[in-house]
Amino acid sequence: MAGKSTGIGSGVFGKGTVAHIESGENYREHQSRHEASDGSDEEDREGTPPPRTLRDKPAKSDRAMSGKKGKGNRKKDQSKDDGDQEDRKQEPDGIDKRIQKASKKYQRGLAAAAAGGGKDKEVVEVRSKKEQSKVAHDRRRREEAAVDAARSEMLLGETAGYLEAEGLERTYNITQKQLAENLDISSASKIMDLKLNEFGPYSLDYTRNGRHLLIGGRKGHLATMDWRRGKLQCEIHVRETVRDVSWLHNESLFAVAQKKFAYIYDHTGAEVHCLRKHTEPTRLGFLAHHFLLASVGLGGALVYQDVTEGKVAGEHRPGFGPCNVLEVNPYNAVVHLGHGNGTVTLWSPRHEQPLARMLCHRGPVQALAIDRSGTYMASSGLDGRLKIWDIRTFRSLHEYATTRPAQSVDISHRGLLAAAHGPHVTVWKDALASPVHQPYMRHLVPSSSASGLRFVPFDDVLGFAHSKGISSIVVPGSGEPNFDAYAANPYQTTKQRQEHEVKMLLDKLPAETIQLDPNFIGRLDPRTQAERARDQVDVSRSEYAQNKAAGKYLDNEVKNKTKGRNSTAKRYARKRQTNIMDLKKLRDLENMERELQQQEAKKRKIPEEEKGALGKFFKEKRQLDR
Repeated sequence: MAGKSTGIGSGVFGKGTVAHIESGENYREHQSRHEASDGSDEEDREGTPPPRTLRDKPAKSDRAMSGKKGKGNRKKDQSKDDGDQEDRKQEPDGIDKRIQKASKKYQRGLAAAAAGGGKDKEVVEVRSKKEQSKVAHDRRRREEAAVDAARSEMLLGETAGYLEAEGLERTYNITQKQLAENLDISSASKIMDLKLNEFGPYSLDYTRNGRHLLIGGRKGHLATMDWRRGKLQCEIHVRETVRDVSWLHNESLFAVAQKKFAYIYDHTGAEVHCLRKHTEPTRLGFLAHHFLLASVGLGGALVYQDVTEGKVAGEHRPGFGPCNVLEVNPYNAVVHLGHGNGTVTLWSPRHEQPLARMLCHRGPVQALAIDRSGTYMASSGLDGRLKIWDIRTFRSLHEYATTRPAQSVDISHRGLLAAAHGPHVTVWKDALASPVHQPYMRHLVPSSSASGLRFVPFDDVLGFAHSKGISSIVVPGSGEPNFDAYAANPYQTTKQRQEHEVKMLLDKLPAETIQLDPNFIGRLDPRTQAERARDQVDVSRSEYAQNKAAGKYLDNEVKNKTKGRNSTAKRYARKRQTNIMDLKKLRDLENMERELQQQEAKKRKIPEEEKGALGKFFKEKRQLDR
């Protein structure tokens, strides 16, 4: 067995150290230039002593000329400094080309299409010059941000390492015991097995930076810990059924789906809130950028709760019965629900109807997982299939077979797919874009059944819960070795956590921004309000015409409704027989016309003399004669 570097915790301090050294050099260089400029100014001031009397003081015209000359000299010096800065900013041709090529993947919206061979510039028709300047400024800022992001990749020198087998060896035959013998002490200590036989099966969740672990037993056991240090933070027993657990924005608060309602606890285990709108919840999901807690329960209702204001941001009833599967798309914050009829629906808090509906399995959906880029989705069902979907086109790419229906699936930051089916945990490498014929790693939990699994962010560790407790294994290459400290910092201090929390609250996004395409934010609509209203009317008219031509409004045209005329069978028959003329229908029409003629013939004809104003006297005379 030949193994590469696992990339576990490697290069964490390298990035920050280089940045710190460079920032120090820039600061010293700037300080030296500043001291030099101050010294030259002091020499200029010392060379021109102040006048002793009014006669020695120069005239106004002379002062104005000297001021103009000084301004001109300052402008020349400033232009010279700008030229020096541009010369300093110039980079070698190879690096410049590499940065331009790398900046394409950071571009968003129309700029990305232009970089891919579309138009050179974004075409935005804006009449006002002020708005045109704003659009140009925003475009320039996006381009600069893409270039800066590509330039910062030069500091990300760490790469993820994978297992490689030699000859006839296979990576999925390598056990954790063999792997621990070839790892360093810190990495080998992450292979752990926490036995909790009394209150299982368990569910687990990791924070966004992967530092803290939250576990919840089915029989009411809750615990939070710093699993890297092995330090227990709080441990309580709620004496009630616990179906799911979820961290909120950081390790200070967490939510628990209990028997009747959802509850929020703080880091000490004290109950903070009771969310009575979330009745009988089964799954929880947190939208970090919107501060929304989403839950779905046995009643089938999807509820969004704003944890900052305490208000309900949205409530939907899909109508497919109890739901046990909920997953949040990390790219656009769209909630995916898996239902008992094999369908998966996509929801936003401000839309009454689902954004999309997919038929994924022939049986109930068991688990869902979405990759980091929001492109691929993995779904498992009771039909024993693990399918990979492209969310952009809503089409199935390929599928894998498992020995048992997978109860939980997850996708790591590097694109590794893990599934828990029965006592087995299977990991596939590069299994999203193209099918693979053999797994990457396997692990067996004897005499137990895995109930949930999660990849640890920014680490090569996979944690999974089962009926006997919590376990974690090392999966080389699953974690992202280079992290962004502004988004999630695994080594943050208490002060950094507080500052990051304030920044997240300031950058909170409204619920209206949750869409399938998040790049629509910031786009301008050049149409006026009257033009938008006119286009909306045209669209509604065209939809009505299409629906009418398709026969969707046939039932509304039936006006004389009597008892028994508007049943389901009658409506279906009218819809089918509207434009169809067969022999039976013609015979029925002839019989109906014949009956109408006979009824008219039976009626008594009124003579002419009985008509008019004196007709009622003839009617009374006929009654007397009888």
